[in-house]
Amino acid sequence: MTIQLGTFVKTCSPQVIELLGTSGLDFAVVDAEHAPFGRGEIDLMVMAGRAAGLPVLVRVPDHGASTVLNALDVGAAGLVVPHVDTLEQARSIVDAARFGVGHRGYSSSPRFASYGAIGRAATLIKGDEALLLCQIESAEGVENAATIAALDGVDGLFIGRADLSLSLGETDIGAPRVLAATRRIIEAGLTASKRVGMFVGSAEEAGHFAREGVNWFVVGSDQSMLRRGARAVVDGAARALSTERLSS
Repeated sequence: MTIQLGTFVKTCSPQVIELLGTSGLDFAVVDAEHAPFGRGEIDLMVMAGRAAGLPVLVRVPDHGASTVLNALDVGAAGLVVPHVDTLEQARSIVDAARFGVGHRGYSSSPRFASYGAIGRAATLIKGDEALLLCQIESAEGVENAATIAALDGVDGLFIGRADLSLSLGETDIGAPRVLAATRRIIEAGLTASKRVGMFVGSAEEAGHFAREGVNWFVVGSDQSMLRRGARAVVDGAARALSTERLSS
């Protein structure tokens, strides 16, 4: 499976999506779990992604059927669903998100259906093309990762090491127990021939886990990129000004 790179977007600005569309990234994930995105903001972010040619997924804040439906109806390229701990939860999410193997509410009028322009049969097919990734981030989720990954309608697993480490009683995502659990999730996804994704802080870290079999990376966020860029300007200016003072 081809390795894809994206980033989290935590700033409620369609211009951020528009800008990322010029970067060469494969996708962006609007983080409605940990950033202040309502339905209206998600709608604008997805619309900007379509205009910019950048697939926009949504990390939804909860498992609610209406939450899932709203994000898909506005045309999200996929969903990252947090805190999926059991097979029963995964089945409920699939039921809300899928037409073919679920009971997703149907309307031909939303953006995903091209506002009624493509007909019912094509709409059903198009709706089920959205990616559905279940985020595994607890000890219970690790135990159930294999059955969740194997479920029809689930496209892959997304590893949330921050909450996973806390669930395991660790504060360091690099702790041996967290790494062992991460590898179990990777194995579960690969065994089911599904996508395996995770958040990493850098391209170098992505390279390490790509060798472990991970093929879908969320690298940092718009916030971390902005902060890192600003810090580089400050540090560069400090060096340049220090050199100028020494030479004067």
